[in-house]
Amino acid sequence: MPGTQPSSPPPRQHRGGLRRAVTLTLFILCGYGLLAYLILPGLWTHYEHQKGLADLPMVTRTGQGIPGDPMNVGLIGDISDVVCAMHQAGWYPADPITLKSSIEIVGSVLLDRPYKDAPVSNLYYQERREDLAYEKPIGASADRRNHVRYWKVLDQGEEKRPVWLGAATQDRGVGVSRYTGAVTHHISADLDAERARLSADLANAGMVTAKYQVTGIGPTIAGYNGGGDLYYTDGEIWVLRLVEACRKRDGPTVTIPSPPATELKDQIWHAIAGAMGK
Repeated sequence: MPGTQPSSPPPRQHRGGLRRAVTLTLFILCGYGLLAYLILPGLWTHYEHQKGLADLPMVTRTGQGIPGDPMNVGLIGDISDVVCAMHQAGWYPADPITLKSSIEIVGSVLLDRPYKDAPVSNLYYQERREDLAYEKPIGASADRRNHVRYWKVLDQGEEKRPVWLGAATQDRGVGVSRYTGAVTHHISADLDAERARLSADLANAGMVTAKYQVTGIGPTIAGYNGGGDLYYTDGEIWVLRLVEACRKRDGPTVTIPSPPATELKDQIWHAIAGAMGK
C-alpha cells in the first residue's frame, strides 16, 4: 500500500540471542539424556557381591508373556536353608493350584475365613514357573496377604552356595486383571515396603547372617505388573545370606555397604518418593 514501509529484518543481536537460547536448550536436553539414561545408570549398576546375576533378566512374566512382578529379594543357601528360614520367619508354603485349593481360596475370600497356605498364581522366569512360593496372611481371609515367589537362578554364587531370586509383593484384594479380564489379586504399589517386611521377618528370626544390594530392575516410578497394577521401587535387590543347617545366628545381621553412587541414588530416590507421597 502507498506509504507503507517495508518491514525490517530482526536485529542481528536478536537473531544471535535466539540461536544461543536454542543451542543452550539442546545442550541441556542432551546433557540430561546422557546423565539420566547412560552415565548415572552406569554408575549405580553393581554386581560386585554377586557377579553371576549381572546378565540375568530382573522381571518375571505371566503365562501370556506379559511382564509381571520384578525381582526385589535374593537368598543365599540351599533349598533346605530356604525352607527352614521361611518357616522360622512365620511364612507358609503356598498350596499347589488344584480344584480343591481353588475352591478353598474362593471360600476364604467370600466367607472371610482363614486359608494361611492358599495357592498363588504362577509366574514365569526364564520360561519356568516359580520353584517355591510362600505367604503370610493379613487378616482372616486370603484376599489380603504378603507373598513371595522364588526361583533358583545360580547353582553356586560368590559364597559357593546356591542363589535364589524372589519377587515379593503384597496382595491388597481380589479383582480382575486389567489386561486379560481374569480374576486375580491386585498388589500394593510399594514393592520396597514388602521387600523390607520379608527381609525383617527373616532377620528377626535369626536366619540371616549378612545382607547386601545388587541392581535389580532399576529405579521405577510407574511400572505395571501382569495384572495391570501400578508399582514403584528403588530398583534394588536385597540379597540375604541365610544361616546353614537352620542354626540361628548370634548377634545382628551384617549389612555390606553398596558403592557410594548407589547409596546416593537411594537417598535421592527416597526423597523423591517421599515428596510424591509414596
